[in-house]
Parts: sequence; structure tokens; C-alpha cells
Amino acid sequence: MDRPITPNRAQNTPRRTLDGHSSPCEDCGAVDWHMDTTRGEVVCNVCGLIADDNLIDPGAEWTNRDRGEDRARTGAPMTNRLADRGLNTSIDARDLSSGSAASHGMSAQARRDWRRRRVIDERSKTRRSRERNLVKANQFIRDRSGLPISLQEEVARLYRHLSSKGFVTGRSIAGVTAACTYLVAREERLPRQIPELCESFGVDEKELSRLIRKASRELNLHRVSGPDQYFDRFINDLGLPPSFRLNVDEIWNRIAPHDEVWQGKKPMGVAAAIIYQASQNSETPRTQSEICRIANVSEVTLRGLVRIINETLVLLDRLEQQS
Repeated sequence: MDRPITPNRAQNTPRRTLDGHSSPCEDCGAVDWHMDTTRGEVVCNVCGLIADDNLIDPGAEWTNRDRGEDRARTGAPMTNRLADRGLNTSIDARDLSSGSAASHGMSAQARRDWRRRRVIDERSKTRRSRERNLVKANQFIRDRSGLPISLQEEVARLYRHLSSKGFVTGRSIAGVTAACTYLVAREERLPRQIPELCESFGVDEKELSRLIRKASRELNLHRVSGPDQYFDRFINDLGLPPSFRLNVDEIWNRIAPHDEVWQGKKPMGVAAAIIYQASQNSETPRTQSEICRIANVSEVTLRGLVRIINETLVLLDRLEQQS
């Protein structure tokens, strides 16, 4: 007895292909494949032939342990602000408090046992000296940098990179973290003053300056801070109105093309001198002592820079009149 002809049947079926299964079925000649994710099999919809089995499910792994609607098993992303990058599990101390533990039916003896286990677990994560170093450095970054979380992440990444290259060995943890904080803030045009970081991190100013130079060479971060990066901060600290920035920009735009006037000098001092000069011609003047206290420069330095700026502005006015 002849076998029934199946090509016509195959021609009437829709063409459905899968990745790795685009050829016709060996039995019926149809191209109508279906993936059964429950069994992990690729099946022909026409004749039921199993073409492949034991497939790996590329989708998300789901679970539902608390009988809620959210079945996702995704956790927090990796972060450099933690020594273990957030990959290790931890026993939260809040779960072992009397109120939370009692609500879960834990006795006083069980709470004491779990507190002891928590201490052992925390110590086991910092057995190596490098891990303890990262824990302390990340604590410095979180508590003393004064940067937003996104920039704290970058500071922690730079410190981890320097630690892996042996740069931190023999140097102060607080000093290296302060140097990384300075470099990141400078790269993001949110500069921090060296004396301010020294006070926050408790390091010597000369030591921090030396570490900044060495770390910048190691990380290849060579950016020169300009006075314009300090304008907004000084104006805010002095309580000047936002419109005052227009007066400051007017002076800075005239001086900026002349590098010999401001390069090689403290950018904080130049910014303070420009703000002082602009305030004298506005309705909200500020004294030299007020500006020096905000910019952390001496009044002698401020008066010398103001004199240079005034001479430059007078010279530019003469050149504009002659032209």
C-alpha cells in the first residue's frame, strides 16, 4: 500500500521558522516549528516530530516565594561602592531586632544565635587585607566625599583600579580616596578645593597635592581647572542673585582668550578676583574679606589679581577704541 502524499499538505501550512530550525521537517516536509518552553523541545506542528530537546531557556528565571505579583529574581546591580560589589548576601541587623524577629516567631535565644552568625559572616567577607582596605576606602567615599552617588561610584572605581595596581600600598587610604575624589570632581567640572578635602578627609595639604599629581599620571587624567568652574559655587556661597553670573561672564569672556593673564595662577583666586570686580560694579557689592573666606585665598593674593585684571581690562578698552 502506497504511503499518502504529504507535500500538498505541507504547502497549505504556514511557514514558521526558529533559530537553528528553518529547513523542512524530515517526515512531512513542512516548515512549521514550535518551541515548547515547558519541555525544552522544538516540535513540528504538522506531524509532531521532536526535532530537538533539552534546550536551554534563554528567558528570565522566575519564582514566586512570597505569593506576590512580582516574580522577578533580579537584584540590585553591581556597584563599586561596596568591597564585594554587592554580590554577597548579608544578614540585615534590622531583621534581628526584637520587633521584627518577634513578628517572625524568633525566640530570644534564636536572635542571639543569629546575631553571632551575622558577626561571623561579616568577618568572613574581610579576611584579606585588600578587602579590608576597600571597605575602609568606600566608607571614606560615602561619608566624606560630598559627591552624588553616581560620582561616588566613579571615585570607588578609580580607587579599586589604583589598589589593583599596587598604588595604595604604603600610602594613606584617606589620602588616596581624597585624591580620587578631587580628580573625579575636576573631570565632571564640579571641582573641590584641596584645603576643603584636607579638612574633610583629615590629610595634610602637601601630601594630598603630591598624591593628586601621582594619581593623575597613573590614571592619565590631566585636566586643567579653569576659573569659570568655580563661579557658580562662589556666587551661591556669597548669596548673590543668579543674574549676577551675567556680570561675571562679561569680564571672564574678555579675559579668557588672554592665557597669560590667568594661566599659572590659582583658579580659585582668579575666580574670586573676577567676582569681586563684578560685584563692585553691581548693586550687591561684597568685601574682600567675604570673598577671600569663600575662595580660601589671602587678601594680598586677591588684591594682586584684581590689579592684574583691571590693567588687562583697561588695555583692552584702549585697543577697542583705537580699532
